[in-house]
Amino acid sequence: MDQYSQINEFLKDSGFFYTIIIGMDSRYSYVSKNYDRNFALTNSTLLGSHFSVTLHSEDVAICAKVGTQCFTVPGKLFPATLRKHDGQGGFVTTQWEMKALFDEQGKPEGIFCIGYNISEFIDTRDQLNSAHIQLDEIGFTQSHLVRRPLANIIGLIDMIELEFSDERLKKICDMLKKSSNELDEVIKYISDKTSE
Repeated sequence: MDQYSQINEFLKDSGFFYTIIIGMDSRYSYVSKNYDRNFALTNSTLLGSHFSVTLHSEDVAICAKVGTQCFTVPGKLFPATLRKHDGQGGFVTTQWEMKALFDEQGKPEGIFCIGYNISEFIDTRDQLNSAHIQLDEIGFTQSHLVRRPLANIIGLIDMIELEFSDERLKKICDMLKKSSNELDEVIKYISDKTSE
């Protein structure tokens, strides 16, 4: 476990990473300052508390699954995305990598975890997904709902040209047709751009 002590020492003052060790009794046997600073519900430490006190209740099962994986395949890091209480009634999203710890006799000792807050990334991703959905809706509206009446207008211009032979009316129809075609090209361009 010496290598984990070195990692914990190296990251003890990190404002970005959290390091924790969960013992076989499901309690924190080590918590970094940054972890306590962000997730301790009081001004004290989480050391000795059950690991679930910081978690969204639905994410306890994720920890159980990943913990089992860690002991099933020793030496391998396993990822987990977990929601942690933010102390204000909400949650922050955190990303973790976890690895099983063993003592000198090879007996399970706990799980070492290193993580960081990815809430800003998740929020940005969700905003981009929302913007993409809106662009898709705009593209659909442009290509189906706006172009259909425009096609009707172009058809009506053709009918007027066939029905009437007045030169002035023909010039007006030519201008209408030119403008309609230009508008159709702009709508097609916008539709194509929103579907990229």
